Amino acid sequence: MDHFLQSPPWGALQRDLGRTVHERSGPGWRFLAIEERNPAGTLLYAPYGPTATSLAAFDAALAALTDLARSCGAVFVRIEPVDAGLPEADPAALLRTRGLRPAPANQQPELTWVVDVDRDFKEVLAEMKPVNRNLYRNIHKKGVTFRSSQDPAEIPVLLRFLHLTAARNGFKPQSDDYLTQVARSLMPAGAATLFIAELDGEPIAAALTYDSADTRTYAHAALDDTHRKLSAGIPLLVTLMADARDKGLQQVDLWGVAPADQPDHKWAGFTAFKKSFGGREVAYPGTWDLPVRKLRYRGYQLARTGAQAVRRGVGAARTLPARVRGALRR
Repeated sequence: MDHFLQSPPWGALQRDLGRTVHERSGPGWRFLAIEERNPAGTLLYAPYGPTATSLAAFDAALAALTDLARSCGAVFVRIEPVDAGLPEADPAALLRTRGLRPAPANQQPELTWVVDVDRDFKEVLAEMKPVNRNLYRNIHKKGVTFRSSQDPAEIPVLLRFLHLTAARNGFKPQSDDYLTQVARSLMPAGAATLFIAELDGEPIAAALTYDSADTRTYAHAALDDTHRKLSAGIPLLVTLMADARDKGLQQVDLWGVAPADQPDHKWAGFTAFKKSFGGREVAYPGTWDLPVRKLRYRGYQLARTGAQAVRRGVGAARTLPARVRGALRR
């Protein structure tokens, strides 16, 4: 899967947001890495990267990332090797042998749900739940139409629905400023598209997608609760899938899903929604750190452990700060 988080348009967006971005490539490998800051200091983060065609190419990419980290004073490199030539069987063991260790938390989803669209679209529809198929085929009878836009001036349509959904469900969406910049940077480049469902010419639902060379990613979506009974979000998603197929893309990535054995997971509800469109689960190795300034990285780990212990009310945490401060100064 050619992930948009490793694409040149994504790098351009990060630069437009004021971030320092590094892009490197060599025989069989490439990466896009963003400079970030956390309590340890500077780190290099390659979201869903590096990309490599073989294990040897992955090692070369890792060496280039390490050299780059040293040159810009980064304490560690953070990677998510989703398409890096790693063996399917136990990639974690291989990553550990290269000095990598699991990050404190995954920054991007470790599980996602993908629908293959590079085939007759009747086959795609056949794998969906009947209600999804029927809505897609018949919702026009209720006056609902669908259109797409790559005009950044239309992003407020989605923002309004996101605010309504956030107020209703009690979550915090990404900021208007961020999504407005996403639209300004990616839409004119053809890397982002806004899909809009309308009832008698008035928007009632919207979805923002990102495209890479072979994959469309379903990134942000929301609807007007006033027209919830129309379930316009379902045929809207099918519409953007059909559009992806017409554009020659191979798959639609519905983004993160909850593990099947965790029915109480906070993502369980929209996981069921995504799985109702057919498709398959894709598991990634997760987020991994490669320490470059090892003593300082160790201090970062101790500081996190101490903070967690304090939050749990563990009295032994009081012994940590002195040596943590000493390690962080080195």
